[in-house]
Amino acid sequence: MAAALLQAPGVQISGCRVQPQQQSGGSSSSSSSTTSVAGQSSRSVVLSSAFFGRRKFVARSLWIDKASKKEFCVLRTKKQQQGVVVQCSVADSSTIQDSVATTQLIPGAGKTPEGVECYGVFCVTYDLKEIDEQKPKTWKKMVRVVVSGAAGMISNHLLFKLASGEVFGHDQPLALNLLGSERSRDALEGVAMELEDSLFPLLREVNIGIEPTEVFRDADWALLIGAKPRGPGMERADLLDLNGQIFAEQGKALNAVASPDVKVLVVGNPCNTNALIALKNAPRIPSKNFHALTRLDENRAKCQLALKAGLFYDNVSNVTIWGNHSTTQVPDFLNAKINGKPATEVITDRKWLEEEFTPRVQTRGGALIKKWGRSSAASTAVSIADAIKSLVNPTPKGDWFSSGVFTTGNPYGIADDLIFSLPCRSKGDGDYEIVPDLQIDDYLYERIKKSEKELLAEKKCVAHLIGDENGYCDLPEDTTLPGEQ
Repeated sequence: MAAALLQAPGVQISGCRVQPQQQSGGSSSSSSSTTSVAGQSSRSVVLSSAFFGRRKFVARSLWIDKASKKEFCVLRTKKQQQGVVVQCSVADSSTIQDSVATTQLIPGAGKTPEGVECYGVFCVTYDLKEIDEQKPKTWKKMVRVVVSGAAGMISNHLLFKLASGEVFGHDQPLALNLLGSERSRDALEGVAMELEDSLFPLLREVNIGIEPTEVFRDADWALLIGAKPRGPGMERADLLDLNGQIFAEQGKALNAVASPDVKVLVVGNPCNTNALIALKNAPRIPSKNFHALTRLDENRAKCQLALKAGLFYDNVSNVTIWGNHSTTQVPDFLNAKINGKPATEVITDRKWLEEEFTPRVQTRGGALIKKWGRSSAASTAVSIADAIKSLVNPTPKGDWFSSGVFTTGNPYGIADDLIFSLPCRSKGDGDYEIVPDLQIDDYLYERIKKSEKELLAEKKCVAHLIGDENGYCDLPEDTTLPGEQ
């Protein structure tokens, strides 16, 4: 046992040695007997993210001997009664790197909900309570992020961005709850293995499961990626009903067990109406907290404007996607800026903007599939990360970002009770406001109204899933979602 611990990768305890716990009267020392010795005081142990390989340990006692300046932590494994003593030199707190957590292993704390499995190294129990001496002072309270469709290609790109600190910040500890299906259970374990092998110091927990009511518990963020793809010959109305049932169930689960202020980002298509379905099934959660992902469309629009202007992407700002995430979406060149100037002053070819730029953005996903034979999983993952960062960081002065948000009370006269992509800005607290007073000319108005009409028709198609009466399905046209096969 001791040898196994000594060989554990990533242990970063200064001057450590490991030895079997001394027996007294044929039994292990208890926590109360060891901590009451004169001249000793309780203190936590500094560990790296590997935490003794893949063994699960529970602290029996934890103390520092003032006379010898040594730290001791008696540990036992879940399957073994005999303890192990870890002996370490006392490390000054100023030498602890920000990426290494000061943790205290506590018996029985942080139990995983029934039906949800912690994985490997992530089964170690951590206490990250907001007590200065128990964690680096730069670290924030842990955030719990749920990802559905966690074994899919989009998630395969996204999860490592989340775990690395790129999205929520390099001082933000993270717990990942991964939702899959019975069919993807092995794949979920494979994802957890890769996360484990990556040694992300901020990633404190990984839990996997197939029941939303178990996986969504205490979620601070819910990234709803998983959805059924549109198969050959499937009508759009059928897709709305099929995926609508999934998001109705997930909305109910969020309502029942998630944090009351959980932020929800729906990616699975048709994402606007799926977000509305989830919202309507989660009355406990503020409607403002639900988003549909249109950031990929915004990123694509910025790319096309930059290419036409002969500049790099970071010179393009103030781009809005209006409406639905479908081919009726409206990429707004009228209010966009290039190098701080109106885009229409830099790109003076109005015909190109209307007849080439707009349809190119609307159909970019389908064009990518034709070229590559697969959907845009990687760029979708990047856009999810961008969408979150826009909510947890202040919006640059004078700029805005696009997100599908709840329309009730909006300043542009869009019908209430929809999820519709609009220009937004944030103070960086997870909340947002809709940016008012953008210029809307006849060209934009006509297309915005067309997208609104489509969303109203989709809403009637799913009336049975959102508690509305007299629903019927009569879509104005069968628009193909960007990236949908």
